[in-house]
Amino acid sequence: MTPVRSLARAMLSGIFVVSGYRNFRSPQRLAQKAAPVTERAAPLLQKVHPSFPTGTEQLIRINSAVQLGAGLMLATGRLTRPAALILAGTLVPTTIAGHPFWNDDDPATRDTNKVNFLKNVGLFGGLLLAAADTEGKPSLRWRTGHRIGHSRRSMERAVRTAKREARIAVRSASTARRLPG
Repeated sequence: MTPVRSLARAMLSGIFVVSGYRNFRSPQRLAQKAAPVTERAAPLLQKVHPSFPTGTEQLIRINSAVQLGAGLMLATGRLTRPAALILAGTLVPTTIAGHPFWNDDDPATRDTNKVNFLKNVGLFGGLLLAAADTEGKPSLRWRTGHRIGHSRRSMERAVRTAKREARIAVRSASTARRLPG
């Protein structure tokens, strides 16, 4: 892994590690802002699995723990592509709950929330780039296509060889029939 890639991943994951830790330790400070989103998500979570926690503070803690863990994975270079996708997924409810500028009446608050909303959209874009980064290696799609092409060529070669050997065997058999004996 290049130093630039390592530094960029550490810089991108820093906000998730710090805020994940902070929010995990004290979810009550975010509960009021998160309540409208968690109240809408609770019935969906109950449909997925009836025993899934639906309390606002519990969901904040789960989201924070996931951000902390995935942020550390991204920063340390472990499973970076899945970690980036997971962080992108956790960023959606965080952004909607934390920066709903469309609900603000005060222009100053609306501007602040809009800037933070756009910052999170930029982080989301960075996470998508990190998820797509193959570290200079060919993508899974390319490798799969390459292997399929290689297998196809090997099979074509084997078929040609088998046909050639069959022709030789037929000629040898017909030659053997013509021999006296």
